[in-house]
Amino acid sequence: MRAFDTALLSHVCLLELANGGRVELPAERWAEPPGLGDELLLGRCTGPTLDIGCGPGRLTAELIARGVRTLGIDVSRTAVQLTRDRGGLALRRDVFDRVPGEGRWAHALLADGNVGIGGDPVRLLRRVAELLAPDGRALVELEPPGQHVRRERVRVNGGPWIPWAWLGVDALDEIARAAGFRVVWQGVHGQRHFSELARH
Repeated sequence: MRAFDTALLSHVCLLELANGGRVELPAERWAEPPGLGDELLLGRCTGPTLDIGCGPGRLTAELIARGVRTLGIDVSRTAVQLTRDRGGLALRRDVFDRVPGEGRWAHALLADGNVGIGGDPVRLLRRVAELLAPDGRALVELEPPGQHVRRERVRVNGGPWIPWAWLGVDALDEIARAAGFRVVWQGVHGQRHFSELARH
């Protein structure tokens, strides 16, 4: 993850696709305080929250500042340190490995497209279901309407190739059902789209 660590520190994050495409990720936004779009997610976190793929920790730190017990997890050592520097609590952990509080989290955040972690949104959401309490909720950021599910091998700033996925609003119901969830809320701010999922 050294390339991603460098991207976080430089605020320049170029995502290269195996098909030859390139996407500039909003690394500068990740380093800034939470914005109005983020508030749509933050305002729904009323209990213990797991921030999956927390990056530099803007959401983790903000929730802790609001008195919400929150843990950020990320595979990037730099992301974990940046989160701690902001006053957040974070661990270097892969979501598919053992995570503290399994089965007890009230909320799980998959912001900034992190529903794509591992390249299979159904598999990831099934894992999230294991992490949540029975009445817990997953909060997910999605791609705009007009997109379904897209899977690619990607790399950041010339780093190693990893599987990734993009989940569009139009595919959410199908993917959520396959993972044992149902959609209970949807919100939009500008080009950012969000949803809250509850377990069946």
